Amino acid sequence: EWAHIQQDEEERRILYTLGAMIAEREEAFRENIRTVIFLDFVFAKAKLSAGMQACEPKINTERHIRITKGRHPLLDQGSCVPLDFHMGGEKRGVVITGPNTGGKTVSIKTVGLFALMACSGLHIPCEEADICMNSQVLCDIGDGQNMSDNLSTFSAHITNILDILKRVNRESLVILDELGSGTDPAEGMGIAIAILEQLRRSSCLFLATTHYPEVKTYAAGHGEILNARMAFDRERVCPLYRLEMGKAGESCALYIAKRLGIPDTMLARSAREAYGEEAGRICGELGIAEWEEGEGPQALPWKYAAGPSIIRKTQSKGETMLREDRHGSFARGDSVLVHPEQKIGIVVQGADDKGNVLVQVRKEGNMDKIRVNHKRLELKVAASQMYPADYDFSIIFDTVENRKARHQMDRKYQPGLEIHREGGPTDNR
Repeated sequence: EWAHIQQDEEERRILYTLGAMIAEREEAFRENIRTVIFLDFVFAKAKLSAGMQACEPKINTERHIRITKGRHPLLDQGSCVPLDFHMGGEKRGVVITGPNTGGKTVSIKTVGLFALMACSGLHIPCEEADICMNSQVLCDIGDGQNMSDNLSTFSAHITNILDILKRVNRESLVILDELGSGTDPAEGMGIAIAILEQLRRSSCLFLATTHYPEVKTYAAGHGEILNARMAFDRERVCPLYRLEMGKAGESCALYIAKRLGIPDTMLARSAREAYGEEAGRICGELGIAEWEEGEGPQALPWKYAAGPSIIRKTQSKGETMLREDRHGSFARGDSVLVHPEQKIGIVVQGADDKGNVLVQVRKEGNMDKIRVNHKRLELKVAASQMYPADYDFSIIFDTVENRKARHQMDRKYQPGLEIHREGGPTDNR
């Protein structure tokens, strides 16, 4: 025991000595930790840059952005179409139009991500870039509908955009996707133009995607805003994913719908509703016939009944089922299933004039008698199939005390002795 005490004292002395030596050099240790963290961060950025085949961007404060052969880091670098983009100087806003699935959202996300990466000291995956410093990057991208917050698609967009308009200044970069969507097209177009006008007056840099032709016309009428479009190959009916600056594009919804398999009859009807007298020209460009109302093939190339159907179950007499709405359906001794608890019980007494049945069920290890509406009961096994005709159900339903009392009453009169029956009168023979 004395040796253990000496060992403990020696260990404490060594630890106190080492602790004092470390305390004397605390600042040197902390500086070493800061240096290791900094070097780890630098090497992590270098590894990321090498993996993306990125380059060092130029940084400016003159409010212009230029990207040459930019590639979004999350896309396959071998197959993605590089992005060439520029804005700034007199052209402080860009409105991008073009087909669905054409790459509009990817383009604006790439610009926003590159701006954040460059201002964070990271290299960006492109051949060359000149990125301006931004005090904030404000975005409204995607569908922010939320049932718990009572937000529809449109109200979610407007809520987010209002917050952006309150915070924006001339050193901000604002990115808006599907501007004015989620509501009546005419009113959505008007709201989209009003938002762009506020952004134009704020002198910030902004990018927006839209399908409204009126917004393209608005952009063309203001020198600060540049139209751009995503290229689309109408002959092969496929998007090219290439951004073309200075040109306004079309949504090409009918071309894309054809590529995805919409029947010609539906395309012709769509063209007639959307373009009126120009429907013939559109159908010609789509390579389909222009049918009038009631003409052309009436049947679609698929059957409406191709999907799964509901199979209705036919109930047989011997099959277990929920009893019909009749008060006298259940007899004493029937084995039943109580819904929705899914408990097995035995009928003690049939339904009363209100349709309530007295049922004995197991509760917390004991037998308990409860009244249940007959509509909540499902017959499992009838009493006639389990017990003989003269079976004494008191063996199941009565307590030991009641059975003893009944036995004594059957022998002779017992003054003051009572039998309490569930759901019935007191027996005091």
